[in-house]
Amino acid sequence: MNERQDASIIVVENLTARYGEKLIFRDVSFHVKKGEILVILGGSGCGKSTLLKHMFGLYKPAAGRVLINGIDVAAGNEKELMEIRRNIGVLFQSGALFGSMTLAENVSLPLEEYTDLSREVIDRIVSMKLSMVSLAGFENLLPSELSGGMKKRAGLARAMALDPTVLFFDEPSAGLDPVTSAELDILMKQINTGLGTTMVVVTHELDSIFSIAHRVVMLDRDAKGIIAIGPPHELKASSTDVRVTNFFNRIPTGGETRRV
Repeated sequence: MNERQDASIIVVENLTARYGEKLIFRDVSFHVKKGEILVILGGSGCGKSTLLKHMFGLYKPAAGRVLINGIDVAAGNEKELMEIRRNIGVLFQSGALFGSMTLAENVSLPLEEYTDLSREVIDRIVSMKLSMVSLAGFENLLPSELSGGMKKRAGLARAMALDPTVLFFDEPSAGLDPVTSAELDILMKQINTGLGTTMVVVTHELDSIFSIAHRVVMLDRDAKGIIAIGPPHELKASSTDVRVTNFFNRIPTGGETRRV
């Protein structure tokens, strides 16, 4: 698929992923535009989370590369990789909060690791980030004292601590009730609109996809790669690929291919 790469903040080039001898996907290429929300979707086992983890450098590719602001996330030098780490934030599915640390201590971790700011300045930034996600006043609580939605928002506050230009989300709605999930979607859109933060989101929740995504990249387990790229509403309405229309219309595999 040929896409213009103008104003692209992330470029994925011919990416191949394997777990040992098992091929997950091959020759995956696309870009993420500055300031957009791109959703990675597809059926179970297609490699959505694997792709996301390659994109922020947690996994190294079997072939191909991922560039963020022109830097190879798997092969940059230490100075370049430090620059990438300061400019991205990650919200894992569980929130990945440290259970023995308070909310404020969790959010302050990136600031302590990557800056030389004073304690006073760090505390002010932590308070500001928690206020942005409607958690002001909860600084001294432990993760075990928070609801599922609060944990996700706390994880988001930590991911935003360094004012990253890119945020990565792995199944942000997992484990949340529909109302809390919708509230998180609204918060993500507010951050994207207000701060211009680029976002890459893995999810299979159709309501969230139609609510937040500017574009989607759809993977397929059997194809071992991308089968569709584009705005979700356009793909639902006009795709000629039965796998795409079935996904967006919740039609089970083998079911009648019709729009509902």
